[in-house]
Amino acid sequence: MKAVILAGGVGTRLSEETDARPKPMVEIGGRPILWHIMKIYSSYGVNDFVVCLGYKGYVIKEYFANYFLHMSDVTFDMASNRMEVHQRKAEPWRVTLVDTGEDTLTGGRLKRVAGHVATEDAFCFTYGDGLADVDVAALIDFHRQQKTHATLTAVQPPGRFGVIDIEEDKIRDFAEKPPGDGSWINGGFFVLEPEVFDLIEGDATSWERGPMETLARSGQLSAFRHTGFFHPMDTLRDKTYLEELWSSDRAPWNVWR
Repeated sequence: MKAVILAGGVGTRLSEETDARPKPMVEIGGRPILWHIMKIYSSYGVNDFVVCLGYKGYVIKEYFANYFLHMSDVTFDMASNRMEVHQRKAEPWRVTLVDTGEDTLTGGRLKRVAGHVATEDAFCFTYGDGLADVDVAALIDFHRQQKTHATLTAVQPPGRFGVIDIEEDKIRDFAEKPPGDGSWINGGFFVLEPEVFDLIEGDATSWERGPMETLARSGQLSAFRHTGFFHPMDTLRDKTYLEELWSSDRAPWNVWR
C-alpha cells in the first residue's frame, strides 16, 4: 500500500522555523518531522510514499537526493574526485516527490497526485506535521471492514491546562492535562479509495471541507478512534514539547525503536 503525505504548506504559525524550509522539514531530534511520519508508516510495512510538495519543495528534494549523506559516514577523496559511503543506513523506501503548486489547497494537492495511486484499491493519506502512535495495520484492517470510501483517524486533542480536583471547596489533587473534553477531532492518518478523487474539483478545493463533508453525508466516511498519543506541530511550543519527548526517550510515536 502507498502513503500520500501533504508537505506543501507554509507553516505560518511556526515562522521561526519555516522561513528557510517547509514545515515538514522542521527537525525533531535532528530528523525532519516528515522522516518521523514515514518511519511510523514503514514500521507497518508501508514503504511506498508520494509526497505532495509546495512551499520550498526543493528543500525536500535535496534532502532525499542526499539521503546517504545525511544518514551515513562518508569519505571524500578529493584527489580522485570520489565519494565513498560507509555503513549505509538505507530505508526500504520508494519516495515520489510531486510539485503540487505553491498555493494549492489540501484537496487540490491530493487530486494532483491521483495518477500515482489511481490503480490502488486503497491508499494511506496524512498531513506532514502530526505525530501519533497510530496502529496503521489496525487502521487499514478497520477501513477494509467498514467498506466505505474513506476512513479518518479520530483523536482527542491534547489538553492545554492541568486540572484540579475540588471537593466541598477544598482542593484534593492536581492532574496532568487530560486529553480533550470528550470530543473527537480529525487526526489525519486516513485510508482512502480512488473514488474520493471524483469529489475534488481542483486546486482550490480544501479536502477538509467539500470532499470530507460529502463523504460524511453519504455515509462513506468511517471513524477509526485512536485513544493513544497524538500531537500536531503547529507552533514553536509544540516543537519544543515533541523535542523534549524525543530527547528523553519518551516519544510514543517511536514505534520502530
